[in-house]
Amino acid sequence: MKEKLIQKSLFLIATSAISILVLITFFIFKEGSPLFLKKGFFSVVFGSDWSPIEGHFGVWPFIVGSIWVTVGALVLGVPLALACSIFLVEFAPKKLRLWVKPAIELLAGIPSVVYGFIGVVILVPLIRVYFGGTGFSVLASSVVLAIMILPTIIGISMDSLSAVPPSYREGSLALGATPWQTVYRVVLPAARSGVLASVILGMGRAIGETMAVIMVAGNAVRIPGALTDSVRTLTSNIALEMGYAIGDHRMALFATGIILFGFIMVLNISANLLTRKK
Repeated sequence: MKEKLIQKSLFLIATSAISILVLITFFIFKEGSPLFLKKGFFSVVFGSDWSPIEGHFGVWPFIVGSIWVTVGALVLGVPLALACSIFLVEFAPKKLRLWVKPAIELLAGIPSVVYGFIGVVILVPLIRVYFGGTGFSVLASSVVLAIMILPTIIGISMDSLSAVPPSYREGSLALGATPWQTVYRVVLPAARSGVLASVILGMGRAIGETMAVIMVAGNAVRIPGALTDSVRTLTSNIALEMGYAIGDHRMALFATGIILFGFIMVLNISANLLTRKK
């Protein structure tokens, strides 16, 4: 009886996370899906007019803004993260790796509001002086998010590169390839699935960030046309307006959450499929 009781208790604990996820999903869809039925799915997703007072709830500017900011973060962050991973795994001395990797992992523990504050104090004025505009822009958000996704991409990429069998490197070097040729022609292709999974998870981290983006993006409700334009993302829109939203406006914010939920689920499923790929 005691063994069965312990087994059942552990099973309940193990499934608690899934149960919480199911409840959150049910609540979000329960609160947000009525707006899709009332206004129409395409008018909400592809509408460009966000005027809650007038009953217009087009979230397309926020979707475009999220895509701009996320792509910018990946363009800036992925090459740096991948280069850092390759250096630490393939070329760095062991003592240096033991010091640098924990330092990079500490970046994940810094609160996002700290990144946003540093962006407001240092990055925004620099962009204002050298690139024009107000400084609160797509570029500022992309730079901040690029720094924030580094621990995710570097950590998973290092694990993927380290998992490549040593015989791959030894065989390449025995055939006369240089260490760098071995890295980009043998090691990187062998670790491709893990590296891609790290990029996708970093993308999910960037598209789901809220506080740092609110502080440096400018939060203008418009489709950006340049990197120096202000922008508002899906997460920022929810955080900024949920405090006073009622009625259809509140349902629209939950509908925004459904769209964001769809983005994150697709990214996570893609990362899992790539990780399992041999």
